[in-house]
Amino acid sequence: MAKAKWVLDPSHTTAEFSVRHMMFTTVKGYFTKLEGQIVADVADLTTAEISGTIDAASVDTRDAQRDGHLRSADFFDAENHPKLTFQSYRIEKTGENEYELVGDLTIRGVTKSVIWSLTFDGQGKNPWGMEVAGFTAETKINRKEFGLTWNAALEAGGWLVGDEVKFALHIEAVKQA
Repeated sequence: MAKAKWVLDPSHTTAEFSVRHMMFTTVKGYFTKLEGQIVADVADLTTAEISGTIDAASVDTRDAQRDGHLRSADFFDAENHPKLTFQSYRIEKTGENEYELVGDLTIRGVTKSVIWSLTFDGQGKNPWGMEVAGFTAETKINRKEFGLTWNAALEAGGWLVGDEVKFALHIEAVKQA
């Protein structure tokens, strides 16, 4: 099979994150505006080129006050750094439909190499005759390495916001003509 361009379907793709709160609970959030493309032979993703962009201001944790704080200069600084971006540069097969995806992630103007666990979930035609493919990608980062350093000490010890942030992308991509 030859390489084809696949574009993320934003209505069937989710970008979620989770972070520890108060040292013992977890808060989840989503980004509601994203786009991306995969140029690949989905039968062999080792030669794929994968890129994506997320609108930092689209953060949604189901709490308007927290979302506003996350958009502020304390965290994403969405006014000055409106996009989170990713560009792949290496993909290695690690198992049946399993890959290690390596690329540059940029958050708040800071670019770091990040390793994602990527799974090809399958492909088929949707009810409208379009070829679609599904992927799941997961990684974790230290938010402080990207300049997201705000925190508050807790009276009992520890910190309000954990340093490790887990990301999970559930992607449906549509093959382009």
